[in-house]
Amino acid sequence: MSARKLKVVLTRKLPDAVETRMRELFDAELNLDDRAMGEEELKAAMRRAEVLVSTITDEITAEIIACKGENLRMIANFGAGMDHVDVQAAVDAGLIVTNTPGVLTEDTADMAMALILATARRLVEGADVIRRGEFSGWTPTWMCGRRIWGKRLGIIGMGRIGQAMARRARAFGLSVHYHNRKPVNPRIEEELNATYWDDLDQMLARVDFVSVNCPHTPQTHHLLDARRLALLQPHAVLVNTARGEVIDEAALAAALKARSFAGAGLDVFEKEPVVHPDLIGLPNVTLLPHMGSATVEARVDMGERVILNIKTLQDGHRPPDRVIPQAS
Repeated sequence: MSARKLKVVLTRKLPDAVETRMRELFDAELNLDDRAMGEEELKAAMRRAEVLVSTITDEITAEIIACKGENLRMIANFGAGMDHVDVQAAVDAGLIVTNTPGVLTEDTADMAMALILATARRLVEGADVIRRGEFSGWTPTWMCGRRIWGKRLGIIGMGRIGQAMARRARAFGLSVHYHNRKPVNPRIEEELNATYWDDLDQMLARVDFVSVNCPHTPQTHHLLDARRLALLQPHAVLVNTARGEVIDEAALAAALKARSFAGAGLDVFEKEPVVHPDLIGLPNVTLLPHMGSATVEARVDMGERVILNIKTLQDGHRPPDRVIPQAS
């Protein structure tokens, strides 16, 4: 085991417990003011680091990777999604790329279920009525939403989070349908009592709720475009806790304004942190500022996975959470 500590540069502020442990184990350079690095700052960080700890706010392009220093060995991403890193360029440059899979699963699934409940039952609208002091008493027909129990949920992307979402859905009396590149293991499908659809269009036209849980890739960019949004039933609710780019946000805003389907709950956006202006203020949309994994436990768990990957590298072994470039 090498006694020398790796030079680790963090692009954002992480939980105190994580930063403290990193300082104990590595020569860790912290970002105390938590300001996102610009392109030139990222290039400079990659020149002085042996390990760069990146986050979703860092667009690590092939151009930035080309500016790496001779000592850079790894990009250790604080998060599971990797669409902000040119993984192929990194691997071609001889770098190891890691992420933090699995630790966000339960919290993100909780948020997806919360968005279904909030949107279908109009919770934000109701809370706003109270906040404005406009509640004048109960009436039989006012602020009616839609029942969850007994309806159909269509899950797009049946990975860890999609499966966790399916388990929650069953507890709420929803029948589970899903679209994936291929069916999941028959044992899992049986456990979840889930129905597989190889044709996304067919599934969208038949379910009451849709949850987007797939990663953003060239194949899933604007997967839900104007044509597919038009397939949703008039009472349907769409929620997205995955990546904003999976949905054509302009088409979504137009469909919601026209009330072609009932509503949407969004925790992610196509051009974060910018939200499409036509979505803001619509009564049939619930908007959250990318909070899906925002629990203390998740953030600490993410940091521990980053530390594990770096420590394994420092000890001369292969990091467990290596990211392999996707075949084009």
